[in-house]
Amino acid sequence: MKSFKNFTNKIPILNIPDVPIVATTQDHLPIEDIVDNMLIYKDGGAAIVLESTSLNFGLLSDNEQEAVIAAYAALLNSLSFSIQILVRSQRKDISNYLQYLEKEGAKIQNPKLQVLMTGYRNFISETIKKKNVLGKRFFIILMFSSLELGVTKSFMAFTKRSKILPFSKEYVIKKAKITLYPRKDHITRQASRLGLKLKELDSNELVELFYDIYNPKPPATSIREEKDESTTITS
Repeated sequence: MKSFKNFTNKIPILNIPDVPIVATTQDHLPIEDIVDNMLIYKDGGAAIVLESTSLNFGLLSDNEQEAVIAAYAALLNSLSFSIQILVRSQRKDISNYLQYLEKEGAKIQNPKLQVLMTGYRNFISETIKKKNVLGKRFFIILMFSSLELGVTKSFMAFTKRSKILPFSKEYVIKKAKITLYPRKDHITRQASRLGLKLKELDSNELVELFYDIYNPKPPATSIREEKDESTTITS
């Protein structure tokens, strides 16, 4: 036994004491703070998030589809800055909807209408057993790079490489607003040509969004549980 201990003492890796690894989500995230509806990154960059309405492309006529494609092409060609498109899919909890159908079905006096309601409710129940009912949210992220702060500030951010914001939040917010707000107005006007409305997320909505992303619910075992999936596209 003593010879084994002497042997292990000669191996450095076996002498390292067990130390618990302590880490927080804040250390993992590149975000320093959320101020004035804006994300402030640790390197001095910033971003604003716009949520978009959806468009049912399949229900449009051929002429309308061609017009939408042309408007989308015009939007992409008009960009002089990069954007990110985030699509979040969530399994919907429609148990409340089924309860609503059952409650309304009990109020129907006409036997034929009641049969139709029962059939519709059974159809919905069978559908969600075979397929996932997903709800989608669409976001456009407008980025402000730390390189846009100027040569001096960008050099400071590059050389420090620390977890602490290399300059004041007030300065970052001021410069980011000057750059991002005209971009937001431009992308909003272009999206309106597609029949889409863009809404800027406020600080509370941004906090809720990141909380939902980094605190997902357990894997779905019933229709009452949700499953999150995210897809990000950079243009």
